[in-house]
Amino acid sequence: MSAIPGKGLFESGKRALDSLLDLVLVRLELFGSELEGEKLRLFDALFQAAVGLVLISLALIGSLGFILLLFWEGYRLAALAVLTLAFGACGAWLLMRAREGLRVRDGGPFALTLGELRRDRDSLRPAETGHAPEGTPEAALSGGILKP
Repeated sequence: MSAIPGKGLFESGKRALDSLLDLVLVRLELFGSELEGEKLRLFDALFQAAVGLVLISLALIGSLGFILLLFWEGYRLAALAVLTLAFGACGAWLLMRAREGLRVRDGGPFALTLGELRRDRDSLRPAETGHAPEGTPEAALSGGILKP
């Protein structure tokens, strides 16, 4: 026999390494997409906060103008009051939206990547209780979902 001893083990190791590298690549792609989402969420919140601060600044300037014009006659006061209230309300609304946008939601940043890594870790651990990992055909059989 001219077969090299251990060649099957070498090929099996190469396949296992290839599978591991594919798994790491998929997890890194998931991490990258989640990182991009977090970056966009942060940018949106900061942009809304900046616009909100500008509008609140305009409301303050308007209120100062309102106080100065308080003693003048005509409907200029009503127009200035409406604009001041509108700028102030829009600014406050944008600041509240920016604050809500910065709150961590759905399990925190990178929750999908961490969940997938936990599932990978759990699937690689040996079954200590004799139960198959959740989501496998063996678990479905033992749970009575599928009948042999």
